[in-house]
Amino acid sequence: MNTTLRTAATTSDSPDAASAAYASAAYASAADASADAPGTTAAQARGAELEELIRRNPRRFRVLTGDRPTGRLHLGHYFGTLHNRVRLQGLGAEMFVIIADYQVLTDRDVADDLTGHVEELVLDYLAIGVDPSRSTIFTHSAVPALNQLLLPFLSLVSVGELHRNPTVKEEIAHSRQSSVSGLMFTYPVHQAADILFCKADLVPVGRDQLPHLEITRTIARRFNDRYSGDGPLFPEPEALLSPAPLLLGTDGTKMSKSRGNAIALAADADETARLIKGAKTDSRRHITYDPAGRPEVSSLLLLAALCQDRTPQQVADDIGPAGAAALKRTVTEAVNEYLAPIRSRRVQLAQDRSHLRRTLREGNERARAVADATLTEVRAAMNSHY
Repeated sequence: MNTTLRTAATTSDSPDAASAAYASAAYASAADASADAPGTTAAQARGAELEELIRRNPRRFRVLTGDRPTGRLHLGHYFGTLHNRVRLQGLGAEMFVIIADYQVLTDRDVADDLTGHVEELVLDYLAIGVDPSRSTIFTHSAVPALNQLLLPFLSLVSVGELHRNPTVKEEIAHSRQSSVSGLMFTYPVHQAADILFCKADLVPVGRDQLPHLEITRTIARRFNDRYSGDGPLFPEPEALLSPAPLLLGTDGTKMSKSRGNAIALAADADETARLIKGAKTDSRRHITYDPAGRPEVSSLLLLAALCQDRTPQQVADDIGPAGAAALKRTVTEAVNEYLAPIRSRRVQLAQDRSHLRRTLREGNERARAVADATLTEVRAAMNSHY
């Protein structure tokens, strides 16, 4: 099996080769994917240019990415953003990884077992290869300046702009809250504060997050226009799409922790096999790659292809008339083989949880220092530095 993607995910021995291989896979796959989210086509086109800039000088980029601690990370997260984080870290980009614990409350009434979920998230990060000596891992709640930035940022967007955000609309539709909270509508502005506090200029995302990032770019531009007469204070961060902007879950809808249709990174081989066996396909026996006409089958083919560093079409051609059962066996074997070293490392790391807390303490200290410095600059620009 060709292991270019695996090498890119787990080592930085050949960063230029890994970056080139990843970029080739990324934009070949993205070209086949549905481009129904606003800005997706432009982001894909710009992505190829960004990859070339990363190849030439990765250290010029500062990256912000992260997750809400609402449960176990899954394959959608991994191929959506996690793989990109490790790759960019290995290339030498400066990485900030936020655990957005306050934002858990955007779509639920209470944050259940928040401490446990945060620790599990750190375990996943370390297991896939995020290195705390090269990437700053921190929690939202430990950096008070983030919420100080939220207030002036809210003044830069209208209620109408927040209402029209398609990602917010989808999240409201799947919300666990008895009613929609104000925090739900301000979620994109929270994300803007998370991104801009460290002046990140590159954000690895799936295509469903593009509307949020566009609001961040709008806020940065408007703040600069309104307050930064001596030159822009904030960059307008750019999206870096992944090879699989959107993987479907086992029920044929978007893979999501809250929908119970995801394959967790921490799942064992048997659980993975059971979940894939129950995945939705269709009634046609001959396996073909057709994202528009056969989305469920095509998503499974894409998942196997990503794990094997092949194209979905190559996987489909190998299976052909063997049907859905053969497709699911192929996907199961590919996923379990790919995740085996990650799962093994995760088990080892879980034996010493004090290391998880130490990682967070050190990351929180670094993030606070950066956020406090940015807040000082914002107050000075707004003439509110007393």
